[in-house]
Amino acid sequence: MESQVKIFSGIATEVLAEKIASSYGQHLGKVEHYRFSDGELQTSYEESIRGHSVFIIQSTMPPADNLMELLLLIDAAKRASARHIIAVLPYYGYARQDRKDKPRVAIGAKLVADMLAVAGATRVMTMDLHADQIQGFFNVPVDHMYASTIFLPYIKSLGLDNLTIGAPDMGGSKRANGYAKHLKAEMVICYKQRAKANVIESMTAIGEIEGRNIILVDDLVDTGGTLCKAADMMMERGALSVRALCTHPVLSGKAYENIEKSHLTEMIVTDTIPLTQQCSKIKVLSVADLFAKVINSVIKHESISNNFIM
Repeated sequence: MESQVKIFSGIATEVLAEKIASSYGQHLGKVEHYRFSDGELQTSYEESIRGHSVFIIQSTMPPADNLMELLLLIDAAKRASARHIIAVLPYYGYARQDRKDKPRVAIGAKLVADMLAVAGATRVMTMDLHADQIQGFFNVPVDHMYASTIFLPYIKSLGLDNLTIGAPDMGGSKRANGYAKHLKAEMVICYKQRAKANVIESMTAIGEIEGRNIILVDDLVDTGGTLCKAADMMMERGALSVRALCTHPVLSGKAYENIEKSHLTEMIVTDTIPLTQQCSKIKVLSVADLFAKVINSVIKHESISNNFIM
């Protein structure tokens, strides 16, 4: 007998969670969030979840309270005798810390994976990890989704001629190559040297730019420095237009200002992270229907791959 499904949300991703629950055909479950006077967070379920399959939706962008709240919700579900506990992280924070790139540093992506498992998650669902191999940090099943499922139809709707897919750095070349193959488009790769984190010293590009409509593809946009610098450089070299596709709009520091002032025609993002302010160049596409479909596939023990374009 299938266990009943209930969908809950943390504070940070409540708007997206409501859309996912609605698309799935449910209302969000009732959760109470309480803070002590010093800011300490406490959560509790206000309905029975005994024997249920519980989906807990929360992106783990800063502040760290978002991650802590997710862990508390998982722990509470375990102690309330939920049958299955699925942690749904539309944006998996700390994913950029996926390796030791210098001595004596933490591997944050692995640490978060361990914390989720220890808290009691029996399955993890996420989208566009910074590196696919992060799935190997888990000892529970991981359902990894791709925003290309919603981005590709949008690109096709633009009807752009002389289309070129761009990778904003060498690390994003695999992702960009996948888009280029699917769209039968040319490809260009940017090469950058950093003075330090979030500060670019120099940038150049490999591939044809002049007379092309270029779409830069990345998993996330933080300060926007790389994408904006790439767009400016490409327009100087004769590109017809430059757009950017970024799954996760982290958008910290002067990101909104950088994007508004750049030569980007538009930046297309998803709602895995809610925007903190408006920007005329940012277009948001929702991932709610995709998550709802995958949740349905998981519950029915069906393959999730038929939900993806590439």
